[in-house]
Amino acid sequence: MRELTYYVAVTLDGRIAGPDGEFDAIPVTGDHIDMVFRDWRDTVPRVGLEAVGLEADGRRFDAVVMGWETYAAGLAATDDPYPHLDQYVFSRRHLDADVPAGITLTDEDPVALVRRLKAGEGVGIWLCGGGVLAGALIEEIDRLVLKVNPLVFGAGLPLFSGVYDPRSFVLERSTPYASGVIVNEYRRA
Repeated sequence: MRELTYYVAVTLDGRIAGPDGEFDAIPVTGDHIDMVFRDWRDTVPRVGLEAVGLEADGRRFDAVVMGWETYAAGLAATDDPYPHLDQYVFSRRHLDADVPAGITLTDEDPVALVRRLKAGEGVGIWLCGGGVLAGALIEEIDRLVLKVNPLVFGAGLPLFSGVYDPRSFVLERSTPYASGVIVNEYRRA
């Protein structure tokens, strides 16, 4: 069965973006970026891969799920961020948006869609964001990979939105980088 992995950059205070969705303070240079290109290449948008002359390798993921705001954050750069993945964008308000053929824009229940993907053939499913979608999919998340950045936003979009309902994950690995980023990898307890 395929796993759903929530792989995301987060601040020390648990924010994945600022109050208006901004994420430009998250560092995109440093020694942790080498790790991203080496170990998590499938999560790099096409424009990033092209800029450094790399291609996605399909080792970790072949599908990505994200909310509309996460998808829309990259529209200035491209309308097809991950053509190497099957892309599913959840929205209730933007179903009439014009998206490329490789993107499925849906208002389907995220849990139902993810369960169907997990039961199907493939490598893995990446939950790209955002926090509202992560909150809706919390019971389906098998792994958390948090790139914890040495920043405090003070306000912004949380890693998870939803009701208070504690869940346990087990730390499998924690890797610090000279950039100050620490990558924590968890599995569901």
